Amino acid sequence: MQITTLERQDLVTQSFKAGMTYADYRVLVGSHAQSFTSTGHTQTEALSNYTLLNDRRMKRWDKTFKLTEAEQDLISGFDRPLNWLLLTESWCGDAPPATAVMQKIAEIQPNIDFRVVLRDDHPQLMDAFLSNGAKAIPKLIIQDPQTKEVLASWGSRSSAAKKLVEDFKAEHGEITAEFRESLQVWYNKDKNQAILSELIEILRVLNLETRM
Repeated sequence: MQITTLERQDLVTQSFKAGMTYADYRVLVGSHAQSFTSTGHTQTEALSNYTLLNDRRMKRWDKTFKLTEAEQDLISGFDRPLNWLLLTESWCGDAPPATAVMQKIAEIQPNIDFRVVLRDDHPQLMDAFLSNGAKAIPKLIIQDPQTKEVLASWGSRSSAAKKLVEDFKAEHGEITAEFRESLQVWYNKDKNQAILSELIEILRVLNLETRM
């Protein structure tokens, strides 16, 4: 059933209020990794293993992902208040690099309030932000904290990563475990620049709108 714009805004607003800080999300993922479980309503050995891998990846990205002085100055210059709400799960392989970028931006830009919610705990919200009909995560939803208008969304991958996935699917029919590993290698080589550039562009456009 199609939801209205106001219903969509209310979903985002209520979910944002229930959201975790990035620090709390990191603790949650670490706890699941330690107990060899995962977030989400489905529990499998594979999802637990991905959670364990992601906990390590998040620790690494948190330590290694750095912004240049020019990037920091650019991000600091955006002055529009924004709520950033991220839908994800502990097992999502595309989430660690994306969350690292989002958190780093939010640390530098105090006008951004960054919260995280779990996809399986917010099915209506996820259904309102599908990607080509799929419940693809991570999904970032950007909202004006005053008007509650949903301004933009991003995810579940950068355009460059999406093309890699689409090309592989076109050739092989489905995503394999080997491809998932190769995608992680690509993220490492890219050093999160594809994600960063797209999020900065969203901020630039939204900031310009306030000056028009």
